[in-house]
Amino acid sequence: MTKRFVVLCWLIVAAALCARVPLDAQGSRSRVTLNDAHFHLTDYIQQGPDIHDFLKLMGDSIGRVALFGIPFQQEWLYESSGDDAPTYYLSSDAPLYYYSFTDAYIAMQYRSLSRDEQAHFDPMITGFNPGDLYAAEHIRRVLRTFPGVFTGIGEFSVHKEFVSDKARPGPANLLGPAIDSVLAAAGEIGLLTILHNDMDVPFATGAEEPAYLEQMKALLRRHPKTTVVWAHTGVGRASRPVKHHAAVLGALLADPTLSNLYFDISWDVVAAQFVSTPSALHATAALINRFPDRFLFGTDAVAPTTVSGYLSTDAVYGPLWAKLTPEALAKVRVGNYERLFDTARSRVRAWEAAHRQ
Repeated sequence: MTKRFVVLCWLIVAAALCARVPLDAQGSRSRVTLNDAHFHLTDYIQQGPDIHDFLKLMGDSIGRVALFGIPFQQEWLYESSGDDAPTYYLSSDAPLYYYSFTDAYIAMQYRSLSRDEQAHFDPMITGFNPGDLYAAEHIRRVLRTFPGVFTGIGEFSVHKEFVSDKARPGPANLLGPAIDSVLAAAGEIGLLTILHNDMDVPFATGAEEPAYLEQMKALLRRHPKTTVVWAHTGVGRASRPVKHHAAVLGALLADPTLSNLYFDISWDVVAAQFVSTPSALHATAALINRFPDRFLFGTDAVAPTTVSGYLSTDAVYGPLWAKLTPEALAKVRVGNYERLFDTARSRVRAWEAAHRQ
């Protein structure tokens, strides 16, 4: 038996053993195929699975998840829906109100995990009204109350189809001083920011410039030190991709004054639009391959209880994954998350240490 043969045998045995170790750091990392940059543990009536049950849904292939609730509570008004309890913002004409307790709930769910389990999550602060000048103080208060927990803010909404008009108080906007104070605080603290803002109004014809594009660009330029992930690339259920959507996004990403801007491609509703036609699929893939460092994948799953329900967005994007370069695929599904969230986590912990009460 030669020395080379013995070494080869040991390498094979070592590889087999590593594959059988369930949570070994190196082995677990090698099995990770996605990190989820956009996930809601709770829904619009603040219900959802226990975080331990959700952790089981993640399995070994999902490494980390940006963890947030939903900042709104759907009211149940008898005058609006009678005995039919609404569970979604489209289920009733009743208003939505900001539900600040969501941050405490997410923090306590996170704290109920072991230290190793906590490493899979990056909790986010969402329970504030972005139109309120006290919103920035709410964010700081949450960090002081739950040090060592949160990594960013969001997903929070400014202009969102139907939601904006139902919000009480509301709606928020991109022009007032409140949203500036929120983004300024995020930049100072180092909080990664996930912002939902439709690029255009619902059911737009495309004949005019997108309603909120220039306002969004101006907001980002006013806060160059704040890293902002524009959720869904500005697309929604009724806010369709704008005319030449990929070209618009490409111009934003090529603009050196918007180097703090990233996009997530979360939500199965959005995914269906991006793969709906060969031309839409080609344009989306070409854009991501051109800017592989600026996109993150997210499920936008809301309180899922099954693996198929949780990963429906990933399944819809199958044709897109097949058209990305290996480098772009790895960055969008895994690497960009780690880079952005690791940086934010480090900066927030440093801010907390400097402002410890």
